[in-house]
Amino acid sequence: MRGTVEGLPTAHPLVYRLPGVYLGHPFLEGFLAGLDEVLAPVLLTLDNLPAHLDPRTAPEDLLAWVARWVAVEADADRPLAQRRAVVADAVARHQRRGTARALAEVVRVETGVVPELTETGGTKWSTDPGESLPGEARPWVRIELRVPDPAAVDRGRLERLITAEIPAHVGFTLEIEAS
Repeated sequence: MRGTVEGLPTAHPLVYRLPGVYLGHPFLEGFLAGLDEVLAPVLLTLDNLPAHLDPRTAPEDLLAWVARWVAVEADADRPLAQRRAVVADAVARHQRRGTARALAEVVRVETGVVPELTETGGTKWSTDPGESLPGEARPWVRIELRVPDPAAVDRGRLERLITAEIPAHVGFTLEIEAS
């Protein structure tokens, strides 16, 4: 929770913003010093706003807020370094969304292991009419994940992430095996 910080000095004292004729008035200087103490955290936050919004340096309590801005989950049950990586790479991942590369990256960030992907779709061209079409009737992707401890992988969470990553018309099979 953000709030006042006892004894935090301000980089912009209000008393120095007044015309010179008001300097040297003890009541006015004391009153403005009180306001300086209340405004110092606000000014400090504004001065450091880029650091507060950068996922690599944002305070932990603001990281979830920044994650919502870029439409990703930064669950508190994940390690802080993993949450920061998910938020920092979100925009780039959104640009690749729906591709095999993006799917592999989502699985790698979640599990720490690069999966093997097998797709049924394909493209080809031909100068001959009536040539057979590539792929299968329904596009499908097979995800093979070899991890040291398959029981440690949260299969339900991984399936939700995969479902969110692949296009809606593409089905998938997830196989988690011991390495």
